[in-house]
Amino acid sequence: MQIAILLYDRFTALDAVGPYEILGRVPGVEVVFTAARPGLVRTDLGSLALTADRPLSDVTSPDILLVPGGPGTADLLGDRVVLDWLRTADAATTWTTSVCSGSLLLAAAGLLNGRRATSHWIALDHLADLGAVPSREHVVLDGKYATAAGVSAGIDLALQLAGRIAGDEVAQAVQLVVEYAPQPPYDAGSVSTAPPELVTSLRASNLVVQAGTGLMSSA
Repeated sequence: MQIAILLYDRFTALDAVGPYEILGRVPGVEVVFTAARPGLVRTDLGSLALTADRPLSDVTSPDILLVPGGPGTADLLGDRVVLDWLRTADAATTWTTSVCSGSLLLAAAGLLNGRRATSHWIALDHLADLGAVPSREHVVLDGKYATAAGVSAGIDLALQLAGRIAGDEVAQAVQLVVEYAPQPPYDAGSVSTAPPELVTSLRASNLVVQAGTGLMSSA
């Protein structure tokens, strides 16, 4: 089973690495990092790069497609090469998935028309503009399309996928191996639980753009 993870300039590291850590440990899985051009691809913070070993043209029929989000999403919404590749890869997939603002790219490719999907909270409203039906759920499954909310939600998405492709016992074993048992010191991980003044402040700041997407919400 081949899992293709798209890389592009200024993607968010955990969007790709979180699911990689989970799905890459499922027996029989091959994870391929791919980009328009092979080589190092810098994350949004600039101090980390992942290697795309294969160009998009070499990865045309993955079993699972995963699109991470990040500020670089905005630059690709009209990129014909990437959008055409997403449509080609999707034609072969069992699962087409995204994390954070990666769902905007799936929607821009026309893959989420009329489907429920989620994204980083600052980008969620833009899904409707691209034909999808926005949902504030942490992970949304609609047919073979699975989308996760911002950044860390990709780990939960990956565990759900692991259970579906390899069974609950394997998924639980992977969860235990990586000791994924979140115990955050704050209850500020979503707009529904964070202090309202913090949400308002972040909507007006550049920090949330750096953390999630190059698109700002109008909400």
